Amino acid sequence: MKARLFLASDSTCQSYQEKDAPQAGWGQYLSDYLNGYTVFNHAIGGRSTRTFIEEGRLEVIDKAIIEGDYLLVQMGHNDATKEKPERYTEPYKDYKEFLKKYIEVAKTNKAIPILITPVARFHYVSGEFLADFGDYCNAMKEVAEQEECSLIDLMSLSIKQLREVGFNEAKTYYMVDVNGTDHTHFTVKGANQIAKIIADQLQMILK
Repeated sequence: MKARLFLASDSTCQSYQEKDAPQAGWGQYLSDYLNGYTVFNHAIGGRSTRTFIEEGRLEVIDKAIIEGDYLLVQMGHNDATKEKPERYTEPYKDYKEFLKKYIEVAKTNKAIPILITPVARFHYVSGEFLADFGDYCNAMKEVAEQEECSLIDLMSLSIKQLREVGFNEAKTYYMVDVNGTDHTHFTVKGANQIAKIIADQLQMILK
């Protein structure tokens, strides 16, 4: 039986239909870079740590996940939207508490939680790619340390990737290259690059 990975995340990770192409999420390609793992992608757009739980999506994972499985949690983009109070979370208060609920679900079922910091947006100013969601990244790192939970610092890793390839190539990773406006969501190329980064990190953690 293949090891199983459950993904709890947002639109940067979710699986898209053909009609949405070329928009894509890294979760739909993760299994392409991992041998021997089955991926169950529960990611869905617009959700924060709060609303994913309130809508019963974590409960669905709770009922399915078993001993030896992994729960990957990448949240933060929608937690940071103060203009949408129904999904906003304060980084060092309820965001941390909600993250602990995901960890609890994994550990209660004898599964292994892995936290993943928010992925970089295409945010380029004065010749530099900027890392957003700093408080959420820091808060997640604090939770990982407190809960003795593995963490993938995807913000740092994705920014490093963008710097390495440069502005013109990095732009093709995002839908802004297609529609001129969307600096958050990935193209198929970008989603694959992020999936590769996460797969490389997972192979070190899962050994």
